[in-house]
Amino acid sequence: MSSSEPAAANPIGPAPKAPPVAEKRPVTYRNHGDERVDEYSWLREKESEEVLDHLRAENAWTERSLADQQPLREQLFNEFKSRILETDLSVPVSKGPWDYYGRTVEGQQYGIHCRRARGSEDTPENEEVLLDENVLAEGHDYFGLGTFETSTNHGLLAYAFDTDGDELYELHVRDLTTGADLPDTIAETSPGVAWAADNATLFYLTLDDMMRPWQLWRHVLGTSADQDAMIYQEDDDRFFLGLSTSATDDFVLLTIGSQVTTEIRTLRATEPLGEWAVFAPRRQDVEYGVDHHVAADGSERWFALTNDGAENFELAVASGPSSEMTAALFTNGSPVTEAGAKLDAFDLFRNHVVLYERFEALERIRVITLNDSGQPVEQRVLTHDDPVHSVWGASNVEFDSPTLRFGYTSMTTPPSTYDEVLATGERTLRKRQPVLGEFDPATYVSERLWATAADGTKVPISVVRHRDTALDGSAPGVLYGYGSYEISIDPTFSVMRLSLLDRGFVFAIAHVRGGGEMGRRWYLDGKFLQKQNTFTDFVSCARHLIKNNYVHQGKLAARGGSAGGLLMGAVVNLEPNLWNSIVAEVPFVDSLTTMLDDSLPLTEIEKEEWGDPSDTQYYAYMKSYAPFENIAEVEYPAMLVTAGLNDPRVGFFEPAKWVQRVRDHSVGGGPILLKTEMGAGHGGPSGRYDSWRDEALVLAFVIDATSRPRTALIR
Repeated sequence: MSSSEPAAANPIGPAPKAPPVAEKRPVTYRNHGDERVDEYSWLREKESEEVLDHLRAENAWTERSLADQQPLREQLFNEFKSRILETDLSVPVSKGPWDYYGRTVEGQQYGIHCRRARGSEDTPENEEVLLDENVLAEGHDYFGLGTFETSTNHGLLAYAFDTDGDELYELHVRDLTTGADLPDTIAETSPGVAWAADNATLFYLTLDDMMRPWQLWRHVLGTSADQDAMIYQEDDDRFFLGLSTSATDDFVLLTIGSQVTTEIRTLRATEPLGEWAVFAPRRQDVEYGVDHHVAADGSERWFALTNDGAENFELAVASGPSSEMTAALFTNGSPVTEAGAKLDAFDLFRNHVVLYERFEALERIRVITLNDSGQPVEQRVLTHDDPVHSVWGASNVEFDSPTLRFGYTSMTTPPSTYDEVLATGERTLRKRQPVLGEFDPATYVSERLWATAADGTKVPISVVRHRDTALDGSAPGVLYGYGSYEISIDPTFSVMRLSLLDRGFVFAIAHVRGGGEMGRRWYLDGKFLQKQNTFTDFVSCARHLIKNNYVHQGKLAARGGSAGGLLMGAVVNLEPNLWNSIVAEVPFVDSLTTMLDDSLPLTEIEKEEWGDPSDTQYYAYMKSYAPFENIAEVEYPAMLVTAGLNDPRVGFFEPAKWVQRVRDHSVGGGPILLKTEMGAGHGGPSGRYDSWRDEALVLAFVIDATSRPRTALIR
């Protein structure tokens, strides 16, 4: 162990002999003539010392319950370290006169942000350190960098950080010539800033009491934040603000978006005091994203992705704000994308448009060539070897670049960075994440399976295993899922997962409805009054793995976090005997109560995902699956549940209350454990060594639990 590496955490307090028992103080809720009782509502009081003592006691009980796993946890942690190159360097990103990159140093928790003159050698004398997160994190248990944006002349750096996980970021500006911070400091901002072309004006966002980015501000360097001008305020609680700059750097873009509706406003970067133009007024359920393009002949236009009349989105063009968006077509009048492909995003270059799309539950990249006037003339789709893989755009920041940088991974291939010449397709591997030791990708097998849901829908499953793991129904397994917000859980590589695969585990991802893996309809069929599809899809995937001998019927663990934690709560209520164990991280398990409470952060915008329970129909449907409302007198499996005291997304009290109620009703089984990060938020521990230890704890819990098979009831 490096002398500078943090030591493993010690058990918390004296070892308890039994799990904590929270006093029952019933509160009755009445909605639509229905009565619900919450015995543990008092656990919501974050400032109460009684509540904090209860959480500390839970942590102590969890530590005691897992004490015999400590040797395994240490072994797993050391396995992680043995495979990870701790002192490492990212692929430099060229912009202007500089190559920007990040590096890590063995023994240090956080990254270091650097640059060197463009094209210069990687030598210590050529390196300029812009920001060392380790220095900023000193004295804090948690550190999160939320903003890192250089000015257009590369002489200034705007950066913001959070030191307790509550997602309120303090914004600073650093003079990169001297390395000193300017007096300009702004408290409680939201991540994301945009520089004007004058290198003296900075646009930033602030949050309301509901943790919603709702105000756009303009700050002039050298003036007090008290003198900043508020440019825009969004009063509709469903909408969040976001800031960016165009591919050409000619415009600042303000995106005003709800879950299903978008409005974008634009400002010439050379006119920081100018008027913002509405690109297209918001219309309910119409989403769009735009970017500015200047063709080789100097003509200007805007490209857009929009779902206006196109469920899976289409590429469109417009002459500018307030002009009509029309579908982008090739010169022969054919569309630029094929039927069935869902368009997610795009990057603009002078002579190309690069589309990131989903087709048959896989990501892919489409390159469209533009002529000198900016019209599409031909296209091609990038191909890859792995049948199940993930690709994405990576740091394409120069409009005139002749190359596309993209990332690639599969469940057997470590994350890889490629540069591809857009005009020729010539591809260069710039870096593949090193895996130390005797790692050989051929040792592992990945594949795509399809389960059949209760309504006959085919649900994709991504699976990986060691090649020596027999498909004879004897292997332990982990099934991971999410299934909300149209977020896709794509098949990617994990160094830490190797410790499971090498122990004979099968790891699988259930691409359930509610996610975005199979297009917009896949998402729509797993939300609102069809949310139960998410849960029954996951159960169908589990049964498919068991019936086809991928995993032992009593050795299947399930894992999910946040909305995926709601998934865990729902499926353990639906099929408590199907799971060997459950890992529910920061789980949204008291969803009905939260959605009825407009005083909580994010509730209003969440109504476009889950529905509004002030409506009788939605109330009844949400109550039918909300995990906290559907706990039964059954034998629950072993469960490890996590929370973050400062979590602004899922209140710590949701998992705290849920654990108490599950314990009240579970007939045998268990244990039911709660682990709360007392100084962090939704993402858990922030330092890399801390996060590795946290993952070692989770994997040790799963390995230990699956060593004791349960009797699964397979229908």
